[in-house]
Amino acid sequence: MDFTYPKAEKLKSKTMIDLLFSEGKSVSKYPLRLVYVSHDFEESVPLKMGVSVSKKYFKHAVDRNYFKRVLRECYRLNKSILIDNTEGKYCFMFFYQTKDKLSYADINEKTVQLFEKFVKDIQGQKNVN
Repeated sequence: MDFTYPKAEKLKSKTMIDLLFSEGKSVSKYPLRLVYVSHDFEESVPLKMGVSVSKKYFKHAVDRNYFKRVLRECYRLNKSILIDNTEGKYCFMFFYQTKDKLSYADINEKTVQLFEKFVKDIQGQKNVN
């Protein structure tokens, strides 16, 4: 498996981010939240991911940047769960939503649980259709 997070996978388009917040669906595993939308973008990558940490909870940029780095690393190491179990192209926004400073191991464990919950949710939607 390719454990990279190339530039093509980074969610930077303002229109796509607006689409996420207007039409996206959400999956949560405290303290993480994943907002997603299925979208057909031009690039050949199956996923586009952005991360966010609230300024409300972490006033200092150094703290926000630390948790954003941790979220990106957890995504990079566990994105195979998403790629192997989904079809189509998805845009994601990955949020850290607590003022508690969890350890990397805890965040990584919650990330795996969140991704598995997302896959289960997507497969449940396909079975309904």
